[in-house]
Amino acid sequence: MFHIIRNSLPILSVFLILSGCKSTEPANTLDVANTAEQTAPIIQGSCPRVSFREGTTYYRAYTRKGEGDPSKITYQSSLADATRSCTISGGQLNVSVFAAGRLLAGPQGKAGEVQLPIRVVVVDKKTKSVLYSELSTQVVSLIGPNLTAQFVFNDPNVIIPAGAGGETEVFVGFDSGPKS
Repeated sequence: MFHIIRNSLPILSVFLILSGCKSTEPANTLDVANTAEQTAPIIQGSCPRVSFREGTTYYRAYTRKGEGDPSKITYQSSLADATRSCTISGGQLNVSVFAAGRLLAGPQGKAGEVQLPIRVVVVDKKTKSVLYSELSTQVVSLIGPNLTAQFVFNDPNVIIPAGAGGETEVFVGFDSGPKS
């Protein structure tokens, strides 16, 4: 047993040394002179919280002319949880927004790809002005006998002024409205 541990020490040492190197930019990993611009992770308390607006956590799609009829649902989806991670770079706060969801085929559903409209919005709490709004399409595949799928949505492109973290609200949810 001691022989196995002793022979593994050089490998473990290299792993521990490399695990101590941390960079959010792959190009900066070996930048000994520190010439590249640094992107620093920030404390989550300075990162704006992500939440859902009422009515945006569920989405249903119906067959043509079947709106509102439960027997005409092709699929339905829900968002259950949301989180974020932030970095600060060049006076800007870069927020990566995540939301976990589930997709389920309805009575008229079938296997295949489904496109879900998900919007991320950042609002200034004081002025109520919109700092960021982007409608994305999350593609989810329904396969297998149960025709259900779980997915994780990510918008890594939310950029707001660096000092705005505590003064903003970030919302994520389904939105079948216009792009803007």
